[in-house]
Amino acid sequence: MTAEQSSAEDRRARFDAQVLPHLDAAYRFARWLTRSPADADDVVQEAMLRAWRGFDGLRGGDVKAWLFAIVRNCHLTGHARRERRGFVPLPEEGDPQHAALVSQEPGPEADSMRRDEERSLARLLEELPLEHREVLILREIEELDYRAIASVTQMPIGTVMSRLARARAALKARWSMRTEEERDAVR
Repeated sequence: MTAEQSSAEDRRARFDAQVLPHLDAAYRFARWLTRSPADADDVVQEAMLRAWRGFDGLRGGDVKAWLFAIVRNCHLTGHARRERRGFVPLPEEGDPQHAALVSQEPGPEADSMRRDEERSLARLLEELPLEHREVLILREIEELDYRAIASVTQMPIGTVMSRLARARAALKARWSMRTEEERDAVR
């Protein structure tokens, strides 16, 4: 072991023995200053880095008071920096303003999943016989009522209803089979 390594280890041991016992107290102090657990974490992290860098300059005195001064200075520096930037903290989750900031629009992942399902549905619809496909498209996608579908297809309403029931059942069976195949593929 070199003298330099020994000196670094000695410095680390002294720091651990003198400063680290006050870490919880430093956090509590930072928590009172910032009024936020996340901000207190940031302040204490910065304070511990500064304490490590300045540890060799500590000459006697009260280590706890020295660490608290660093925590306070880190808090004030961060506070001044946020004010210069015009920092406005995000509202907490229970705050009524929080809902206004959360987008109700689907995100990219939901959008991608929706497009995948649309493509799968289109493939499954293409596999259906024409007589089933046309009544399903007219009812479920174009939202025509039974009377309008009967008019378009020139069939009695009873036939439209029975074909629609069979088409839905066939589509449901194919969709379920597709879902099982995907589940098996993942395993």
